[in-house]
Amino acid sequence: MPKAICYGGEMKSAEKPRLRDAERTRLAMIQAARQLFTERGYHEVGIRELAAAAGVTRGALYHHFGDKETLFVEVFKAVHADLVADAAQRHRDPNRPDRWTQFRRDLQIALDSATRPDVQQIGLIDGPAVLGWARWRELRAATGLAAIAKGLEASMKAGFIRAQPVLPLANLISGATKEATLLIAHSSDPATTRAEMGQALDSLLESLELAKAATRA
Repeated sequence: MPKAICYGGEMKSAEKPRLRDAERTRLAMIQAARQLFTERGYHEVGIRELAAAAGVTRGALYHHFGDKETLFVEVFKAVHADLVADAAQRHRDPNRPDRWTQFRRDLQIALDSATRPDVQQIGLIDGPAVLGWARWRELRAATGLAAIAKGLEASMKAGFIRAQPVLPLANLISGATKEATLLIAHSSDPATTRAEMGQALDSLLESLELAKAATRA
């Protein structure tokens, strides 16, 4: 027989299916919005269309998200979470290279992502315009800056690059990478811009290497 009351914080059994249904509905709306925003851009998609694509009423959409901008934030987070998950999987690979080589590869992959339709439109074109520069930077930096700082610190400890304060350098590299992805996303020739930005960024990172510093000295 289903439990009718909650003891010690245990959820009522009747509530669990409703919560699962609500989460499925919420995820369906995020997925539908992600597709529409990717294909046409945030400003070209209305609430009525978003609700229809998710198979819900406008009231349900407002119930879960309040407004279109709040829904966009969740879509933005979902796109970014996919990139973070991809990076985590690469780092679990037992055949991955040394930390410094992996760090450099990760940043090149970040530039590659700027040519991916959902990242390009949602993350780099609509993101700054809809969220504002400060909020956009805050959401991107929530995990990106920490990952860069961690990679730099590990590379310094392993002796690949010169030891120096990690956070200032991480902020500089993060800023350079963000600017490169924005240039790629807004370029009339993304492939050429991607190649140029990749070469410039890697040359910058190469200059940090101890071996390179010793050669110049």
